[in-house]
Amino acid sequence: MNPQLWAWYGGAFIIALAVLVVVHELGHYLAARACNVKVLRFAFGFGKVLWMRRAGRDGTEWAISAFPLGGYVKMLDEREGEVAAADLPRAFNRQTVGRRAFIVAAGPIANFLLAIALYWAVFMHGVTELKPRLGQPPAGSPAAIAGVVEGATVRSVNGTPIRTWQDLRWEVMRRALDKETVQLETINPRREIESVRIASERYELEELEKDPLRQLGLVLFRPRLPAVVGSVQPGSVAEAAGIRPGDRVRAIDGKPIAEWSELASMAREAPGRELQLEIEREGGRISISVVPRPFEEGGRKLGRLGLLVRDGQGEEFEMTTIVSYGPLDSARRSLVQTWDTSVLSLRMMGRMLTGELSWKNLSGPVTIADYAGQSARLGPSHYLRFLALISISLGVLNLLPIPVLDGGHLMYYLVEFFKGGPVSERALEIGQQIGFALLALLMAFAFYNDINRLVSG
Repeated sequence: MNPQLWAWYGGAFIIALAVLVVVHELGHYLAARACNVKVLRFAFGFGKVLWMRRAGRDGTEWAISAFPLGGYVKMLDEREGEVAAADLPRAFNRQTVGRRAFIVAAGPIANFLLAIALYWAVFMHGVTELKPRLGQPPAGSPAAIAGVVEGATVRSVNGTPIRTWQDLRWEVMRRALDKETVQLETINPRREIESVRIASERYELEELEKDPLRQLGLVLFRPRLPAVVGSVQPGSVAEAAGIRPGDRVRAIDGKPIAEWSELASMAREAPGRELQLEIEREGGRISISVVPRPFEEGGRKLGRLGLLVRDGQGEEFEMTTIVSYGPLDSARRSLVQTWDTSVLSLRMMGRMLTGELSWKNLSGPVTIADYAGQSARLGPSHYLRFLALISISLGVLNLLPIPVLDGGHLMYYLVEFFKGGPVSERALEIGQQIGFALLALLMAFAFYNDINRLVSG
């Protein structure tokens, strides 16, 4: 990856972290203020303080620290230091169980509210999506056995309307997780409505980190575009070799080329290696040598010529659609999307614990940074959807009943409510040790998966 891409991906990741962490901590901060609890510090990051200033009637310290993976709100608390008599009513530990629970829960709630707001903005503005049009299923796959035909467009999955490829991916994954039969209503290339039932018994949870649709044989339709050059990127190896718009590539190293996908595939698999192109130009044939410029993607070295395909003509080449909704419908959809994503996240975590789902599906900061950069390059709508998804994940994670997380504190308060008194200091100490050990284990798995993805590509 070149330095510009590193900067782009790093910037997208830092912005995502800043937004998600600040919103989460603002939830705690605003709830504390609403309960008249004194806030001593609002910090983004951990470790050495890089910047700090005091503000507000309580002189709250607003700080940015060196390690940006998190943040915290420090409140006045007798367990952490001496408290002046005048400030005792404003100490966190002096609040009722209900107030303390509200302050703790406000962080994850803020993440869910952020996700709802982001989804609402995306649904209102509209986003360009791939149409749910199916390609030829691999031989022997469940989709091929069920009779899925190339060029069919999916209208619904088990009765749920489908407008985009992302909708299709989401609904099929939800059904297949429970090994539920997937029923597609499609429009075939002859414009006839058909119903197709796909068995999902062969669906493997271990493979969720890969394309969840491909396991069933559901692949995206790709038009068979001729290998005709639409434009040549300035400064590319293709421009230097003398390739022009309108050229038609007939063969590479003597192998006939019929479609653009074949040209793109051969160029990608030949980084730094000379290719001999046979080109048809103005009724004649010429031979041009070109060396694909190497670049890295997903840990693999690939080749790039700098050619763009000529736009296809006709309905068969219309691959995308713009999806948008009105204000009320967007609000409803944002609520449903946030709820469904939260439930799916919990189900997947539960299946990791039971061993049904591989821990390989756990992602760490490197993978998240990669997704942040990719979504940012696709455009604002895709980046906002990425932020919403990660915000939901952060909210769900923090509500898990693990000591040191918000959910662990809520668990203690629930015990206190029924017990009629606080949990003992010894129990809190043991809980913290267990919580830190669990978090360290999760982080170790996440980093291992990140490194493994980088190495394996």
